[in-house]
Amino acid sequence: MNQVVRKAVVPAAGLGTRFLPATKATPKEMLPVVDKPAIQYVVEEAVAAGLTDLLFITGRSKRPLEDHFDRNFELEASLRRKDDQEKLALVTESTDLARIHYVRQGDPLGLGHAVLTAEDHIGNEPFAVMLGDDLIDPRDPILPAMMEARARFGGSVVCLMEVPLQAISLYGCAAVEGEPVDGLVRVTGLVEKPQPADAPSSYAVIGRYLLDPAVFAILARTEPDRGGEIQLTDALRVLATMSAEEGGGVHGVIFSGRRYDTGDRLSYLQANVVLASERDDLGPDFRDWLRGLVASWS
Repeated sequence: MNQVVRKAVVPAAGLGTRFLPATKATPKEMLPVVDKPAIQYVVEEAVAAGLTDLLFITGRSKRPLEDHFDRNFELEASLRRKDDQEKLALVTESTDLARIHYVRQGDPLGLGHAVLTAEDHIGNEPFAVMLGDDLIDPRDPILPAMMEARARFGGSVVCLMEVPLQAISLYGCAAVEGEPVDGLVRVTGLVEKPQPADAPSSYAVIGRYLLDPAVFAILARTEPDRGGEIQLTDALRVLATMSAEEGGGVHGVIFSGRRYDTGDRLSYLQANVVLASERDDLGPDFRDWLRGLVASWS
């Protein structure tokens, strides 16, 4: 319970079909949000929370991810010759963020399977799972609150967000005990993408998890669903019924901050607009342009 969380798993093996044709040759995680690839925001979030060891679960055609977080000696040398320190700092920033490792998932057998491939790297430590599609606004960090919940209760912690009931079928949904206390609830069960009439609550599980290593043994014996995928939700449902001594128990931290689904085209565009408009270097001119654009529609 008192182990410090220092590792994160970042599943990044998806095909990004919702963004075709842009993702035909470019990983969806490398699509830019303003002027940084979406995946860099996730890495920066992890580092800001004190996570220093990240494992990317990748697949075919994901080599650009590795290249982005690796050194580019030719480009760095060219910028040094030009004494362009500003651009040099931008190039080396992603390289120096954290220790990043990579393993291929192989068969696309779902999120639970992706997490299971991290077992050898994680060992017997608690760890975070951070989905690259979920971009949490840097001003609204959630991982520190999740770590605090893990320190208090042990077990695993999920990030929950209240959504309109008609949208709950897009998410894993948590059954909870009682009302939130200090932004926390105890999770008693989970359902993957229920129909609104069958949803146990309006709390959706979004892409931040803090998992006890007991999850690996459960995932190893979890049967694939009808689509042939091993669901992390199924393993969390089992953990919710186990005792703290076994590594069980699941709590949820209620998130009410700014979050963008960069796997959804509309939310991706909104993330670009919001983050660009609030930057000191781009914001003033961009907001003026937006006001003029909106005025031209009226």
